[in-house]
Amino acid sequence: MSSEKRGTIGSFALLGMTVAAVFGIKNIINNNAAIGLAAAPSFFFATLLYFVPYTLVTAEFVGLNKDSESGVYAWVKTSMGGRWAFLTAFSYWFVNLFFFASVLPNVIIYASYVFFGANAELSQLWITIIEIVVFAIATWVSTKGAKWIGSISSFGSTAALGLTAVFILLSLAAAFGGVEFATAPTPANMAPDMSNFATAWGFFGTLAWIIQGVGGAESVGVFLNDLKGGVKAFVRTVVIAGLTIGLLYAGASLLVNLFIPEGSVAISTGIFDVFGAVFAHFGIPMEVSTRVIGLILLAATLGSLMMWTSAPIKVFFTEIPKGVFGSKIVELNEHGIPARAAWLQFAIVVPILIIPALGSGNLDDLLMIVTNMTAATALLPPLLILLAYFMLRKNFDAAPRGFRMGSRTFGLVIAAFLLVVFCFVLICGTIPLD
Repeated sequence: MSSEKRGTIGSFALLGMTVAAVFGIKNIINNNAAIGLAAAPSFFFATLLYFVPYTLVTAEFVGLNKDSESGVYAWVKTSMGGRWAFLTAFSYWFVNLFFFASVLPNVIIYASYVFFGANAELSQLWITIIEIVVFAIATWVSTKGAKWIGSISSFGSTAALGLTAVFILLSLAAAFGGVEFATAPTPANMAPDMSNFATAWGFFGTLAWIIQGVGGAESVGVFLNDLKGGVKAFVRTVVIAGLTIGLLYAGASLLVNLFIPEGSVAISTGIFDVFGAVFAHFGIPMEVSTRVIGLILLAATLGSLMMWTSAPIKVFFTEIPKGVFGSKIVELNEHGIPARAAWLQFAIVVPILIIPALGSGNLDDLLMIVTNMTAATALLPPLLILLAYFMLRKNFDAAPRGFRMGSRTFGLVIAAFLLVVFCFVLICGTIPLD
């Protein structure tokens, strides 16, 4: 494949792709609904203690495998061999199949708010048909390479960041203008409930979703060869993206309960209620704000959908050993994407979209089912990546690479710390004490 035909992206496009893959406005609402104002410090410390070092881990792997198209497969193979690399790539791709089933209903919800100003009631047949059509379009776009994906995700992520920034600024203006918080972000209210073992365990379990909220930087590593500036530009961009995302998460989480008290924020419609209340305070009718919010969320979700439609198939299909899949399946098109593998993925996802719909009564039930399907498996790929990094620093630290996260001892300590925290949160998140 000639390099001349490859799309070239700049740092801003990569920043947009990273934000599209990682940042989600709904994560602010979901975690407030689960743990209240404790979500704010949780997001902040998760960014400092997990996301920033994790992005540096991915940057080091990218620098070590700068000629690779496949990202995490090549990373894990470097230190743990082909079997572990295949397991990681497979889990990364397999988990993503269920992500599609959870994100596509949100596309319908947000589109409903854009066109109708409310969540339209649709039959399961129409929900499934719309999901399949949207995913077919997303698959087609994903085969057009990083330049197309970057353009779409940059628009969506920029709009989502803009909406979050406007929400923060208007909320601060309302607060300084004399509005009293429905639930004030005091140290006492931001402290997690540790009054007994069950509530403490539940809080640590919720941290799994906090980690997921600031995770996903590894997905953009596969586009290093499309990036102007190489490894240094990649490191700089993903670190800036991580800090920006963490600060936005933490800052917005502090202001969620300005108009709506803690405990009254619903996961399904909370984002429209919370943001709409802020806009209504400044004279913007809910009928207008919900449509604008819906449009921005729709754009951001579509950008994320394009990103995650493309990245995992590059991870799983591009550098898997010859003979595992047919040569036609893994063949890259002129944009560096295994297009036939993308359509194979589409064929596999279609039954995953259909089967949960058979057991759900409405769109909210469907969303709950498909979201729970991803709960345990979504944390496995980054856990294996962290284990591979630990083995890299332990056994192959002398390997030349364009970026290195500190000394060998520092790298081992960071990797060990992340592994312990990750395993603990994974256990708490997958074994609830109900």
